Amino acid sequence: MSTPQATARLQLHAGFTLDDACAQVDYYADLGVSHLYLSPITRAREGSTHGYDVIDHAVVSPELGGEPALLRLASAARARGLGLVADIVPNHMAANPANAWWRDVLAQGPASAWSAYFDIDWHPPAPALRNKVLLPVLGDPYGVSLEHGAITPQWDDDAPAPELEVHGQRYPLTPSSVPRGAERQAWLREHDPAQPAGRQHLHALLERQHYRLAWWRTAPDQINWRRFFEISELVGVRVEDEAVFDAVHALVLRLVAQGVLDGLRIDHIDGLASPGGYLRRLSARLAEAGASRPAALRQDQPYLVVEKILGPDEVLDPRWLTDGTTGYDFMDQVGALLHAPQAAEPLRAFWHALTDDGREPGEQLRAARVRMLARHFPAERQALVRCLEQLAARDLRTRDLTATAIDRALSALLAAFPVYRTYADDAGRSPADAHWRAVAVRGAATALAAREGSADAALLAQLAQWLDGDASDPTVLRRFQQLTPPLAAKALEDTLFYRYGPLLSRNEVGASPDRFGLSAEDFYDACATRARTHPRAMLATATHDHKRGEDTRARLAVLSEMPDRWLELAGGWIDALPGGITRADRYMLIQTLIGAWAPAWGADPSGWAPDALQAWLDRIAQWQEKALREAKLHTSWTDQDPAYEAAAKECLTWLGQDAEGRRVLAGIADFALELAPAGMVNTFTQTLLRNTLPGVPDLYQGTDLWDFSLVDPDNRRPVDYALRAALLAETSREAVMDLAAPAWQSGAVKQALIHRLLLARQRTPAPFTGGVFLHLRAEGSQAGHVLAFLRQHEGQTALIVGSRLCALQVQGYARGEAEQARAFWGDTALRLPEGGPRLSLHDALTGRRIRAASGDVLPLADVLRDGPAALCLSA
Repeated sequence: MSTPQATARLQLHAGFTLDDACAQVDYYADLGVSHLYLSPITRAREGSTHGYDVIDHAVVSPELGGEPALLRLASAARARGLGLVADIVPNHMAANPANAWWRDVLAQGPASAWSAYFDIDWHPPAPALRNKVLLPVLGDPYGVSLEHGAITPQWDDDAPAPELEVHGQRYPLTPSSVPRGAERQAWLREHDPAQPAGRQHLHALLERQHYRLAWWRTAPDQINWRRFFEISELVGVRVEDEAVFDAVHALVLRLVAQGVLDGLRIDHIDGLASPGGYLRRLSARLAEAGASRPAALRQDQPYLVVEKILGPDEVLDPRWLTDGTTGYDFMDQVGALLHAPQAAEPLRAFWHALTDDGREPGEQLRAARVRMLARHFPAERQALVRCLEQLAARDLRTRDLTATAIDRALSALLAAFPVYRTYADDAGRSPADAHWRAVAVRGAATALAAREGSADAALLAQLAQWLDGDASDPTVLRRFQQLTPPLAAKALEDTLFYRYGPLLSRNEVGASPDRFGLSAEDFYDACATRARTHPRAMLATATHDHKRGEDTRARLAVLSEMPDRWLELAGGWIDALPGGITRADRYMLIQTLIGAWAPAWGADPSGWAPDALQAWLDRIAQWQEKALREAKLHTSWTDQDPAYEAAAKECLTWLGQDAEGRRVLAGIADFALELAPAGMVNTFTQTLLRNTLPGVPDLYQGTDLWDFSLVDPDNRRPVDYALRAALLAETSREAVMDLAAPAWQSGAVKQALIHRLLLARQRTPAPFTGGVFLHLRAEGSQAGHVLAFLRQHEGQTALIVGSRLCALQVQGYARGEAEQARAFWGDTALRLPEGGPRLSLHDALTGRRIRAASGDVLPLADVLRDGPAALCLSA
């Protein structure tokens, strides 16, 4: 079957190749997934740990084993009934001389056959960059780098022409800049940077190239090509051009046609000039490829999902030809579902007191956007301003508008833009686009204090008209729609979520700082919409980009059920930590320590293994450094403050080595272990919903056991597959709730839960493929803590029951005290709908049969007799 029923995401790199993935086919098949979902397989920059820095779209990465290894993996997977889905990167490539397309552009400039493949402005305002590419790769200003010998000519004995070496990278020279018949040794002496005359000749040589070497700090202000976000090592690709599209997709379409791949995941769809047009073209090509597949694999259209961040009130563009998103929206929704909304106010008040900043998160986000526009994307912003100025000059009614005025209004509009982007591409504008533009205009008017009828209000209205997709210049529209996505991501995910932390479990990719909790009704509505519009969308709770692991978030969510006690304890620990960093940074560190403490570790320092503790503290230190630099408040990647960063590290050294610090850490650990069982209850709910609600459940590598990881690279650490295979073999015949305490500590109980849920989907597939999807409301004193959904199709029934916002009250399930936990449910019961199942139900997690007590009533104490989750199937 080519349509995924459940996927497992694998991160490929030189340390975990396609053959390594092949060795785990049996494990994932036994676990119950249907498809392995691979990170990018095309050739990436040497040593890449993720594969998104592609240098050749036409070959399977040799570092991963090449195409022969991919074919071995596909064959082994098919033998166990599994398929393959691959991640592809159409938006960008590595701006690296190992990239043959990019290298030719550097050598030939606009005359290169590949020059139109990249988003390069060959005619920027700066005369020094006319027909040149800015290369911001120098560690120091250009003159200093030249004097210090950081730029050196190289001419290998067997090489036909010389090159330039800069920080270990070799760059080509345009052929016309090297005299025909030049003698190697004489040429090298002439351009010797160790001699003043040599530096002059070397500088003159550099001036004749189609690139301009520059200090890395010049990139934000001078870059004349589109980057991926603000990463100057990744260059934007013009995949909207048909020739570029064909070159980028030839390999993967061939692999689909051959039956090697069953589907594709599109990375960063919002970076493309025309996502809708791209998906129409790709869907047509996939259909052609699908028609050529082996006969046994032609049942379904190849699977196609997109990486897309949706705002809280945003839906996937209905014009897009896709099976749905990769699941960030579900990850946010299920996370919000597990947070008690009444805790939002005290947590935010505590945070405001810590920071002495009472601004609402929306205002703080706007401030982050303003910073990003001013310091990180000024070149992109000014390029858009110039285009708008030229557009204004074409109309007598707007020709008096100045660049300064346009920039002021545009910056306010961008700072207020509420979603990643609009999609007024070749399919025309949409009502959703008009809505988000109107929201942005209102926000910009407020920021500018632009009263109705004022000049600023008129200019904002004019901007909105220019950007509506009908009256706009295509270049203006493209630049605007390709600027808002990186601005949104860098301002929210990579700035605000590191500087705003009332509760870090709500600071996640896909989340909004304005939405703390989600009601069961709103959660159901979101799931019902997904079932109606994109029933094959992915459901994820962990990804290679998450800020903290799914079980870290589930544990921290418990704090929303006990905000008063939590804040009292947190205040004491904040005061106890060394004061070299702010109280806010200490608070975020404490949350991280509590969320990531391993449940198998005790709270007695005498029992801590020194090496394991230090390794864990080193991981925390790595997170802390990234968090502080991303926040950009006291240090940053571009302007590091060594003293502040050293003070932050001293907190961890104190906790790990000082006697008083270890006493404080023991108190934090004791509280983390107190929370752990309740966090596991939340995990059960989260795992149950991911694997049973409408959509395709996606399992991120390693999260089949407890996932207390932190932001990358921590969430991409090696996975112990031997341990997982052994645990699965031990537990595969036991009821989930019969597993003893060691299984709860190791995470084997979570693995067993996933296994039973996926097995149930295989054995009783109909309810999970369509039909009726209903939210059942409970009756009784604890009705507000019940989650219950009914799925029915082709005569088969699945009743899904879990708990929410009562993890502390029912944590006995995770402590071997099920009798105490089920007493919580008291008189609470589910009433099955009229015309619903009146037959015996079978709980896939315990093996028990469950019957209605009287007519159509199911007591919760019976349904959840042994654990906090149940999947009841028609017997």
